[in-house]
Amino acid sequence: MILHKINKKIPATVISGFLGSGKTSLIRNLLIENNGQKIALIINEFGDLGVDSELISGCGNELCSDDDIVELANGCICCTVADEFLPVMEKILSQEELPDHIVIETSGLALPKPLVQAFNWPEIRHRVTVDGVIAVIDGPAVRDGRFADNPELVEAARIDDDSLDHESPISEVFEDQLACADLIVLNKADQLEIKEQNKLREKLLNFSRKGVSIVIAEHAKVPPSIITGIKANSELDIENRKSHHDNDDEHEHEDFESFVLNLGVINDPSLLENQLIDIINEHNILRIKGFLNIEGKPRRHVLQAVGPRIDRHYDRDWGPNEERFSQLVFIAERPIEIEKILATVEA
Repeated sequence: MILHKINKKIPATVISGFLGSGKTSLIRNLLIENNGQKIALIINEFGDLGVDSELISGCGNELCSDDDIVELANGCICCTVADEFLPVMEKILSQEELPDHIVIETSGLALPKPLVQAFNWPEIRHRVTVDGVIAVIDGPAVRDGRFADNPELVEAARIDDDSLDHESPISEVFEDQLACADLIVLNKADQLEIKEQNKLREKLLNFSRKGVSIVIAEHAKVPPSIITGIKANSELDIENRKSHHDNDDEHEHEDFESFVLNLGVINDPSLLENQLIDIINEHNILRIKGFLNIEGKPRRHVLQAVGPRIDRHYDRDWGPNEERFSQLVFIAERPIEIEKILATVEA
């Protein structure tokens, strides 16, 4: 069995998508319905608090244990390919029992092209191939113009500011993720009308390569055969995946910043939610995610925010010896006014 796996390339799926689009939910659904495959996960988060790996671990699938999950935290995998990604891949490929499939979740701010290009490195090109690159899109967010280039708004801004002659960093990341994708998942379709879905489909295709398909999804539920059966060998087609950063010598995310807010026991989660909405609107926060310790509740409370939309739910019991904590990671364009945010929460 091991010899058979060595003699063929292990397929890998790269999952990109902007902050809060549903990448983690897509992976969790994949693990639950993976038809007996052993899957290795590489999770890359922007921010010090590893929320996504926490949500995926303990999914109940014995074929994807916590040992199969590798987390690359507080950075962007497209910027640390040589330093972090390649050593992790070499570690996975040195295992006695090789995985049937490798799934890589990039951070919401990552550019997928440098990562895909890394699969041409001599250390891994004969062992692994990129089965496909998937871009998960938050349909309602794009509909509302939060994570897509809006020509009218850009033109209005140019009138007010003669120095503005380029696209925003957010729109560039969004477009680069679409341009590299083999499959686009238009997620959260339950929050969209049919005519809105059709309009968004047309908009997304304008930023993607010819022949790329779009799958409409609710709660990121997509059949595993669609996610892991693309067979695109994407690394061999890297030159056709154009990017805003193709001529950059080095790509860094200097436009974005994150910080972790440590809170005590939360007495009133609804009050905290209202405070966070005010903070999001005032400071243009892109993403908030983390865990809360609610007074009198035995279960861990998960909080996720994309723009002004906040979702809260209990996901599991706190362990008997587990330290209960409340921590939230904030991600925004620089600069983040941390002191003002702290003052709002403390008030």
